[in-house]
Amino acid sequence: MPPQIMRRTDELLTMTVTPGAKKIFQTIYRAQTGVIEKIDENIVRLSVSDMISRMAFYYEKLRNAVHYREEHLLRKDAIERILKRQLNIENPIKWKSSDSHASARHLLIELIRAGYLPNNTLPETKVDETAIIIDKYLAVKRARGEFSNWLIGLAAAEIEELVGPDQVSKTTISVMYSMLEKRLELPASLPYERDLPIQLYLAIYRCLLKYDQDMLALILMRYFNGDWLNASNETIQHVTKNFSALKRLIDAQLKHPLSTQLDRIVSTYTVYFNILKDVIAEDPVAVYDEFFEDPKAFPRRIKKACAKRYAAARTKLWRAAWRSIIYILLTKSIFVILLEIPAAQFFGSVVNPIALVINVSFPAFLLFFAVAIARLPGEDNTKRIIAGIEEIVFEEKRKTDPIPVRKPIGRHPVMNVIFGLVYAVTFFISFGLVVWLLEAINFSWVSTVIFLFFLAFVSFFIIRIRRNAKEWVVVESRDNIFRFLLDFFSVPIVATGKWLSTKFSQINVFVFVLDFIIEAPFKIFVDIAEEWTKYVRERKERI
Repeated sequence: MPPQIMRRTDELLTMTVTPGAKKIFQTIYRAQTGVIEKIDENIVRLSVSDMISRMAFYYEKLRNAVHYREEHLLRKDAIERILKRQLNIENPIKWKSSDSHASARHLLIELIRAGYLPNNTLPETKVDETAIIIDKYLAVKRARGEFSNWLIGLAAAEIEELVGPDQVSKTTISVMYSMLEKRLELPASLPYERDLPIQLYLAIYRCLLKYDQDMLALILMRYFNGDWLNASNETIQHVTKNFSALKRLIDAQLKHPLSTQLDRIVSTYTVYFNILKDVIAEDPVAVYDEFFEDPKAFPRRIKKACAKRYAAARTKLWRAAWRSIIYILLTKSIFVILLEIPAAQFFGSVVNPIALVINVSFPAFLLFFAVAIARLPGEDNTKRIIAGIEEIVFEEKRKTDPIPVRKPIGRHPVMNVIFGLVYAVTFFISFGLVVWLLEAINFSWVSTVIFLFFLAFVSFFIIRIRRNAKEWVVVESRDNIFRFLLDFFSVPIVATGKWLSTKFSQINVFVFVLDFIIEAPFKIFVDIAEEWTKYVRERKERI
C-alpha cells in the first residue's frame, strides 16, 4: 500500500503538504515498489546475444565520438538514424510495401544491441506498438509521395517516447504546469492568451526533459490534431492535405516570442522539482513522516541532495569535455593535418611545425582549461533551492503572487542598425587581435585561417558544455567589468562557432563514411552473427 498522505491535526503538525507534492510522493513510492507496473515473467521479451551486442555497442561508441550529441538525445538520434538507413539503404522495397512489423522489430533489436535499451526486458508487444507508429507515418509518406526529414524526426520522437515512458516525469510535469499556470500573468497588451498554455507546456518539456525540436514538434502535432496518438484514416488524410500549413504553424509555435521568457521562469522551477524528486526517492515514507516528527530534517536532506547534484554536474561536465576532446581529436585535428600541410605546399608557404602543433593541440587544451575553471553553485544557491522546494511542498509557503510575463522589448530600427554596426566592429576587433598575435609568432595565413576556424568552433563547444555546471544555478551571478569585456569580445567568436558547427555537421565526412559505407554492411554482419549463434545453440540443444 502507498503511504497514507493525509492532513493531520495533532500538535506535531506545523505544515500542510500540497496536493501536488502528495502526487509526486505517491508516484515515486509506487514506481519504487512496482505498483505502477508488475513484471509478468510469462511475457515473451526481446533478447539478443550479449557477445554479439558488444560489437554493436562499441561501434555505437565510435559513432557518437565522431558526431557529438547531447547524452539525453543519443537514443532518439539513433532511432532517427536507423529509420533513415532502413528507408534509404537497407529495406526501401519493404518500406514501400508497408512491412512495418519487420522494420519495427529490427529497430528495437538494434537499440538493444547498441545498449540504448536493456536486454531481455522489453516485451514483444512493443514491436506491434512500434509498427503502428511506423505505419502511421508511412501512410502520410504514401499520400505525400515523399518522406521528409521532418517527418522521420517526428516518427523517431514518438518511438523514443514509446520505449522510454516515465510516470514520475509525467506526474512532475502535471504538477509543475498546474502550479505555474495559475500564477503566470500576461499584460493586456499581449495577444498571446490562447498561446500561453501550450507555450508553458512546451517550456516545461524543454527544460525538465530537455526535449529537442522534433520532440516538441510531436507535442504540437498532437495539440493541433487531438487523436494523432491513435490517428484514424481521416486524421491522416487531414494532416496530409494540410501538411505544409501544419508545419508552418508548428514552426511558428516553436519560435514563439514568449518561449525565451518562459524558459527562464521554468528552468528555475525545474531545479526545484528535480531536487525534490531526489529527496523523495531516498525514502518516500521516511521523508513524509519527518515533516511531522523532525521538521528540520527536510532542509538537511535538500542540502545533501544539492551536494550530490553539484558533484554529479562536475562529473557530467568532465565526461562531456572528454567526449568533446575525443571528438575534436578524431575529426577536427585529423582535418588540420590533412588540410594544412597540402594547402601550405599548394600556395607555396612553408609548413611551420610550431603552428601545426598549436593547431592540433590548442582546441583540446582550451576546452580542458575552460572546464577546469568552471565553478559549481555555492551556499546561496542551495538556500534558494530550499526555499523554492518548500514553496512547492507546503501550503503555508506557497506563493500566490502573479509571475508577470512581460512584453518582449522591441527596439527602434535605428538602434538595431547602430547595435549591428557596433557588433560588426567588435567582430573585426576580436578576430583582428587573434590574427595579430598569430602573426607575431610567424603563423602563415593558411595556419591562421585554420586556427580561427577551430577557435570559433571550440568556443561554441565550451559554452554548450559549461551548461552542465550552470544547470543547477538559480541565483544569478553578478556582472563585473571582467565578465562584460569577456562577453564583449567572445560573443562574435562564439556566434561564428555556432554557425560553423551547424554547417560542419552537415558535411561531416566521418559521419557520412560511418552511416552510408560502414554501418549498413556492419549491421548486416551483426545480424548474420546473431543468427549463427542461435543456430549453434539450437544444434547444441539437439545433441
